[in-house]
Amino acid sequence: MPEANESRHPLSEPVPLHDLLAYQEGSVVSRTLVKKATGTLTLFAFDKGEGLSEHSTAHDAVVYIVDGEAAITVGGKENRVEAGQALLLPANIPHALTAPAPFKMLLVMIREREG
Repeated sequence: MPEANESRHPLSEPVPLHDLLAYQEGSVVSRTLVKKATGTLTLFAFDKGEGLSEHSTAHDAVVYIVDGEAAITVGGKENRVEAGQALLLPANIPHALTAPAPFKMLLVMIREREG
């Protein structure tokens, strides 16, 4: 018999975001919390020295730092973003992320409806 919590959404009750995903040595790990046609919420954990190379997407996104500090470059400008802070990653503008120390972030991807 499945436990009562197995089918429950991880955000169905108040929870510290940093508890939903653990760091893994030498890795970037992610956990999708919400996936809809209009956007996603994905939690990431970056170990020190890890990152995402420069890229762009067709959609706006917002990064919210849950734990630690990230170096996020947007359109050639480097930003230091600390726990509790958020940063917009505009559509079609190149951006990259690096971890000077381990950090966790919530990525909110916002998609426009087509039609």
